[in-house]
Amino acid sequence: MPNMTLRDIANALDLSVSTVSKALRDSYEIGYETKKRVMNYARANHYLPNRMAKSLKEGKSGSIGVVVCSIDNSFVSRMLDGIDGACTAAGYDIIIMQSKESLAQEKSCLKQLEARGVEGILISPAAETINLDHIVGLRAIGMPTVLFDRISERFDSYQVGVDNREGAFLATQHLIANGYMRIAMLNIGPDIHFASLRGKGYQDALRANHIPYREEYVRLCNPSSRDTLKDCVSTNIRSLLELPTPPEALFTTTDQLSTHSLSVMHQLGYQIPQDIALIGFSNTELADILTPPLSTVYQPAFEIGRKAAEKLIALIVGKEEPEEYETVMLPVQLDIRESSRTRIEPKR
Repeated sequence: MPNMTLRDIANALDLSVSTVSKALRDSYEIGYETKKRVMNYARANHYLPNRMAKSLKEGKSGSIGVVVCSIDNSFVSRMLDGIDGACTAAGYDIIIMQSKESLAQEKSCLKQLEARGVEGILISPAAETINLDHIVGLRAIGMPTVLFDRISERFDSYQVGVDNREGAFLATQHLIANGYMRIAMLNIGPDIHFASLRGKGYQDALRANHIPYREEYVRLCNPSSRDTLKDCVSTNIRSLLELPTPPEALFTTTDQLSTHSLSVMHQLGYQIPQDIALIGFSNTELADILTPPLSTVYQPAFEIGRKAAEKLIALIVGKEEPEEYETVMLPVQLDIRESSRTRIEPKR
């Protein structure tokens, strides 16, 4: 069966094609009752507007570009759910592209999205993205742009994320309160803004509790390759546990670092938390069923995506002005589970 057209609806409701078109666009020229009749009929008969024709006529694509590091983890998937929900409700399609943590690929993604005529871009910058000039350049050509998750003080636009420094402080403070004094941190690099903030939060907690910062307890891994990341986690965990005075607990700063660390410790035969406690930034839905259940710094991923999309749509339709730019910081929370329970001193 061919798709229903505006003329089909007009004939069925004894209205003009122009009236039906305006009703479906929620025009002020059409009364509420007429709009309701048209909307109900269109919905009941599964009317699908010709998006291509609409785009050509109005000069708008009806699509929004989204650039993420990767879609192979639950945190990013939840953010994309939030973005999709907000965009669908507002009548926009989304085009999702992955940078794979590569600056060059991120730039390529942005060029492709621009070429496709998207009306706005949501971007969570790649790990290699230190300089944001190519993203700032989008604004120079009039492209509405919102940063989400991996936000930066160097970007003067709308941003939606969490308080990374506070989340790391809370995680480290929790370990200290549970009796762990020798706490290591596995991070992804000081040049990555959100990772740097998480590192500072870790140091803040040590300082607040008069615990010396030990460089040998801080290890870094490059997240650009999944296989390389796994190898790096394994190497660093082994090295930490072989120190003359090994750490009693480990704080990991990303989802993948957390789950890889848990796996490596199991492979090495370490008991968690008896031998070493673990807490990390992680939104994995498996945290409750891991062995042991994993303590996490929980980030509201769905809300990050939803609010970022809503902000972008408001920019696109002209409801927000540049002087109203803001950074929305959503709160994090600790989900405490077995992996970081109170330390029990070994019997002598």
